[in-house]
Amino acid sequence: MKDVFGTAILDYQQENYTEDLVTSTSISDEDTLPLPYLFRDFSEMPSLEQTALTLAKGSVLDVGCGAGSHSLYLKSKGLNVKSIDISEGAIKTCQLKGLEHAQVLDVMDETQSFDTLLLLMNGSGIFQSLAHTPFVLNHLKTLLNPNGQILIDSSDIKYMYEDDDGGYWMDTNKDYYGELDYTVRYKDEEATFSWMYLDFERLKIACDQVGLQCELVEQGPHFDFLAKLTLI
Repeated sequence: MKDVFGTAILDYQQENYTEDLVTSTSISDEDTLPLPYLFRDFSEMPSLEQTALTLAKGSVLDVGCGAGSHSLYLKSKGLNVKSIDISEGAIKTCQLKGLEHAQVLDVMDETQSFDTLLLLMNGSGIFQSLAHTPFVLNHLKTLLNPNGQILIDSSDIKYMYEDDDGGYWMDTNKDYYGELDYTVRYKDEEATFSWMYLDFERLKIACDQVGLQCELVEQGPHFDFLAKLTLI
């Protein structure tokens, strides 16, 4: 898959910022994702992200680190952070910003263990589908030190299917309404991949299946939430 996010992030880092990312999904029209937003500092982050970063402890794995904003904040607080992403451009950017433990790596290939796993900016996206969620959670369990935690945010997007009469329509081609095809475009490059927004109740059910305790930490202003997962 083309490294569209990485190309855009690296352009911004190298002061070649001329346009923003354009995103869309199988149930929504195109929207602009401003590149500066991916480089925000702590004061500019949503409350859920700020709370997660405040709760992070010990050794941290920042999964899908992007431009490294979360990792940089944790590093500034003295935490030992490993930043991983499948995007080569994103990791190159992180390295240029001084994150020496940044690595191109799929979390499913990670083997080290940590005190905190951080999955932010809709961390449930890496599950890709509801059916695949327990499989990923089982792997994440193996990366936790004793008393470790997984901090993950997501959203219940059922509201996006509501019609003018208050009823709901659903995409019958998907097993779960949170499963989407996500498209991102930057300049002349475009990529589409599977992505998922997971509501809290279904996350809790999946955690129960694999032996993780799921705690609702904070709810956001628009059906979003932060959860903490720990070993039972």
